[in-house]
Amino acid sequence: MEWYEALGLLIGSIMFLMAIGMPVALAFLAANIIGAWVFMGGERGVVALLNNGWGSLTKFALVPIPLFLLMGEIFFHTGLGGRMFSAIDRLLGKLPGRLSYVTVLGGTGFSTLSGSSMGSTALLGALMVPEMNKRGYKKHMSIGPILGTGGLAIIIPPSALAVLLATLAQIDVGALLIAGIIPGLILAGLYISTIYLQTRLDPEAAPAYEVPPQSMVEKLGLLFRNVVPMIGLMVLIVVMMIRGIVTPSEAAAFGALGVLLLAVFYRCLTWDAVKASVRGALRVTLMAYLIVFGSATFSQLLAFSGASRGLIGWATGFDLDPILMLLVMFAVLLILGMFMEQISMMLLTVPIFFPLATSLGFDPIWFGLIMLLALEISFTTPPFGLLLFVMKGVAPADTTMRDIYTAAIPFIVCSLILVTLLILFPSLATWLPGTG
Repeated sequence: MEWYEALGLLIGSIMFLMAIGMPVALAFLAANIIGAWVFMGGERGVVALLNNGWGSLTKFALVPIPLFLLMGEIFFHTGLGGRMFSAIDRLLGKLPGRLSYVTVLGGTGFSTLSGSSMGSTALLGALMVPEMNKRGYKKHMSIGPILGTGGLAIIIPPSALAVLLATLAQIDVGALLIAGIIPGLILAGLYISTIYLQTRLDPEAAPAYEVPPQSMVEKLGLLFRNVVPMIGLMVLIVVMMIRGIVTPSEAAAFGALGVLLLAVFYRCLTWDAVKASVRGALRVTLMAYLIVFGSATFSQLLAFSGASRGLIGWATGFDLDPILMLLVMFAVLLILGMFMEQISMMLLTVPIFFPLATSLGFDPIWFGLIMLLALEISFTTPPFGLLLFVMKGVAPADTTMRDIYTAAIPFIVCSLILVTLLILFPSLATWLPGTG
């Protein structure tokens, strides 16, 4: 069988099973069993493939995923996240568009820990949009920042999605997490500049309203009581990884313990919160582990059938500029994002794209960061980005899809500017990991 026939059989089987409603992880597992039967000699090949797949779940690099997820769940269910949102809101006072800034700052913290852009968009849409509408904010000022927070959440550590990508691609987890710090700060600056520009060009887009005056002592109390401990915990985790004091797995453990201790300190740790947190983290972790299992076996089948070798040979045979090939892969991710969730996209593309990127001479950490940004941009790309429809589901009834498209575009442009900067200046992603 030719390589393209093998590739067509494997991917075609997955797409067919997903189209008839089978869950993504199970569709990959079923397609892998079919592939093993065809390419690896029937029942014996299936047994060998499954045995090899189990080995992928015993990697120490997977440990941060459930711990980062548990950290985020505790942060949300105990109300620590709500305290931080409220404090940032009050600290910003009469700043024009302050609720938009609150959404970016607080939403990024929650999204980063939760690891789910769809979940955080639904939560922030239901929580922040009605409040901003009540205050007279125009739709692009309330919806746009929520759609934009995912771009920050996916690259600023601790990011469960970055850990999963690094594990699937078999690259250094810590290096990928650290690589996102400088680009993440640049993207945050671009988002804040966008909101500032929007309020300057149209002051009525985010009308000012009266807020209770607070003394400097009260503001400092809010800052050090409700913001610094939460943000400080995240900064501490990142610094310990950069300095090489802890591994990503140990950093995740410290993070989960730190949030737990904060919840105890603030007397908001209840049994119901613990149960909800463990349940939420367990649900996403099991899905992530199934994804890892499916990806590992899928990669083996691509190699065993000759599909990956044939695809790389075909792609590099055009003698295209590597950057042009990067743009082609970027475009594929944007298209897939209209129909698939991020983890599903990673499962399908990582076994193909990373060997191709390596053959083109790309730094794997730099390429991983580019791919993370492509995954997030694809989620908000009109007309079919999945987050656009999530937002439609939680936004007020009078919100049209055109309103959502218009709100998303400035923040998509910010992410595209960052991608351009990373292509022009790769050291933005590679310098910090190289200092460790």
